Amino acid sequence: MNHLVPAQAGAQIVTLALFITLARWYVMPWLAVRPRSEALMALLWVSVFRYVALQIFVAQRDGFPISIGGAIEIVIGDVAGAIIAFAAIVLLRQKAFAGLVLCWLLVAETAIDTFLDIRGGIEEHLMGAAGGITWMILVFFVPAVIVSVSLLAWQLVTRRHEPLVEGLSQGGSSLATDRLQEQ
Repeated sequence: MNHLVPAQAGAQIVTLALFITLARWYVMPWLAVRPRSEALMALLWVSVFRYVALQIFVAQRDGFPISIGGAIEIVIGDVAGAIIAFAAIVLLRQKAFAGLVLCWLLVAETAIDTFLDIRGGIEEHLMGAAGGITWMILVFFVPAVIVSVSLLAWQLVTRRHEPLVEGLSQGGSSLATDRLQEQ
């Protein structure tokens, strides 16, 4: 093990701890006073930018020792996550129940993608091999995604009995709105 492995691992752990602290002190209280749909959409925006994973092809060209299969697996997982997140935002803005379904899909997809990425990194001995932009993505953006998706799951579970939008009443609402309120 060279000095780059503990440097990257240490930086990722410190960043994760700082994002968790930021979430506890500022994000969670902010989310608590927002309508459910607004809170969910704010958290989803972090994942919309997961297409930054396309940078892995440039990193590979510049010497990052990832296989083409490993790079494609990372890109597929992260681009899929970005698409799911953006689609969920669009649907939540329209007050559609499907937005909640996509939120749950994103939580599951991100958990699986994170597991597969860690497994692939271990198998290909990539820890400590990143440099430049790849290092910045792994140390700062990946922990931000993990924390934001964890907060998304927390919001989905703890606020499941709240309507998506404040002020919706059962009387005179559409069938779609009634289904949203039940969630």
